[in-house]
Amino acid sequence: MENVTSKTVAPNDFFLDRPDYEEGYDEESNTVVRLVSPKKKNAKAYKVTNIDDVASKNNWKAWLYLAPALILVVIFLIYPLVNTIFISFMKNYDYTTGTFDGFTLDNFGMILGLTEYNGVRETYFVSYAIPNTFLIVFVTVPVSTLLALLISVGLNSIKWFQKFLQTVFFLPYVTNTIAVGMVFSVLFDQNGIINYIFNLDITWIYGATYVPAMTVLMIYIVWSSLAFKILIFLSGLQGIDKQYYQAAKIDAASGWKTLWRITVPLMSPQILYILITSFIGAFKEYTAVVGLFNGPGTTNGDYSMYTIVYYIYENLSTHTSWAAAAAVFLFVIILVFTVVQMQVSKRRVYY
Repeated sequence: MENVTSKTVAPNDFFLDRPDYEEGYDEESNTVVRLVSPKKKNAKAYKVTNIDDVASKNNWKAWLYLAPALILVVIFLIYPLVNTIFISFMKNYDYTTGTFDGFTLDNFGMILGLTEYNGVRETYFVSYAIPNTFLIVFVTVPVSTLLALLISVGLNSIKWFQKFLQTVFFLPYVTNTIAVGMVFSVLFDQNGIINYIFNLDITWIYGATYVPAMTVLMIYIVWSSLAFKILIFLSGLQGIDKQYYQAAKIDAASGWKTLWRITVPLMSPQILYILITSFIGAFKEYTAVVGLFNGPGTTNGDYSMYTIVYYIYENLSTHTSWAAAAAVFLFVIILVFTVVQMQVSKRRVYY
């Protein structure tokens, strides 16, 4: 193959008595010409053959276009986050008046059961909220992601009724969460359809023990989260070049081998996105508990279905500092998991 030289031309090289260079490939001299700006601090917009450097000159326009979104982000995201962090360190913060008695670390000690309040230690957060939240995360996220991927592959290979089936699987995403929870309550009632079909006599929801209640909760979370994941995976599958599958067919690769050696690696960006958003959503699970149990447990006074976000909502008006401390605790956990996933993705995700 013929060697091609590369020539970098600085703006200072342009004089009226010299021929103008054009960026690109020069066939006569077999040279690639690249125009660059001089590397100086505080360099202003320069001119190359009397053409302004638009990228460096019009930065203010980009900030102007971004201003509406940035203002909304600051008002509804940055300010609440910073305010919550401050409240988590405030002692005896009053939700209505905004007054407090100085700063302390006791709020974090209280939710973790390390300090006492009026002679009582808080145990629900450590005993129920944290274990339940982690159990929901590490069971529902892998199961729902794997199911969504398999369903997406199946839907992508179906030609007849594909659009109809996509609509059916997408219905949970546009259905009210509380309404779906009520339907599940009827299905898993002791005299409901599930017990009738499988000839069981299990109390699943109201008055249930921990294992049946948590099983129904996880089934509900997995089912309700499939729609969005299927939508993302389908869009990724339709963007994969068909030549990879044709080559696998020529090599007589099995369906499972094709799935794990071709589809999954090429879908790794979508899988990473789904895993990150799913972990965040699972850590913030709250509506499923309300929709199914209408409270933190299966009976009055029971906190067996407690989650971290349920704890935050329950204490938001009565013990705002505790709720803020729990919110900061959850924020740190989500941040750590997200950073870990991003670091792992550098080796496992192919773009």
